[in-house]
Amino acid sequence: MDLLRHLRLFVVVAEELHFSRAADLIGMAQPPLSQSVRRLEAHLGAELFDRSRRNVRLTPAGEVLLAEARTLLAAEQHLRTAMAGAGEPETLRVGVPPQTSAAALHALFTACARDLPGVLVEPQEQEAAEQLRLLRSGGLDAGLLHHPLDPADDLVTGPAAETDWGVVLHRGSAPALGPEVGLAELSGHDLVIFPRSAAPGWYDEILATCRAAGFTPAAVRHAGTPEFLLGLVASGHGVAFDDGRTAAKEPRTAWRPLAGRPLRHRMSAVWPRRSGHPAAPAFARTAARALTGGGAAAPPRRAAPDGAGGPRPWSVVFEGVRQPPATTGPT
Repeated sequence: MDLLRHLRLFVVVAEELHFSRAADLIGMAQPPLSQSVRRLEAHLGAELFDRSRRNVRLTPAGEVLLAEARTLLAAEQHLRTAMAGAGEPETLRVGVPPQTSAAALHALFTACARDLPGVLVEPQEQEAAEQLRLLRSGGLDAGLLHHPLDPADDLVTGPAAETDWGVVLHRGSAPALGPEVGLAELSGHDLVIFPRSAAPGWYDEILATCRAAGFTPAAVRHAGTPEFLLGLVASGHGVAFDDGRTAAKEPRTAWRPLAGRPLRHRMSAVWPRRSGHPAAPAFARTAARALTGGGAAAPPRRAAPDGAGGPRPWSVVFEGVRQPPATTGPT
């Protein structure tokens, strides 16, 4: 009998007090989960759950086992970590939102390589709901999530990385001519934004802030990756919001701060409270430092209207060899 496996399943059921919900979190069917609990009860010679009522409850023996199981599983994780440290690097599986820019990822993993020696950070691209499911089922050790976060007693939230988000515009648009942009100046533009499923709370906060400031987008377009977002803005299909890292890659776009700094983006690492990975708190602190700040706004460059003869950000000027002035010899 794989006692540790049965104990892990028992702990999830004991914390949820609901077999169907626990089965969903673990990612298995309910009948095998119920059979696992029955086998554990038979092995220990005690009933662990009171099933006589409408709601499942722990028996006194179940209460004792829950405390002991948590201690035992934490000790097992500590043992695995110690053994991993004696040989191969310790792996930390981390969920990362799909819309995270390449520059932000580079900053994060460079900081992890410097600050977390002996820890191999293994990123997995996952939206918020899937990260939460995997954190609770053991498929992830930590996740990076946008604020606002729903309070969860089973997860620990690390310090937040905070960044003022500005607006990404087509370089030839009128709002791009000034040093900063008011949200109301964006009226009439479409908004390009990540899908709501990626970060529902942050998505709703962005749209609510826009409406309160007088910017109701003509249409809302969704982009799952920074590259697609940038392509839509560069082709004149709307404006977007980010920390300035994304727009730097595309010469046909410009990034400007928002007047009054109304969009304050916050992101934190989260990890399971019970039997959490030993490296998760250190990763959370490193991530908060690495992701804070974002890109700096480039000085605005005025874009000339079509046909005005002004400089294009993608133009290349070649200077020919300057010829010496003609001289006139004596007559």
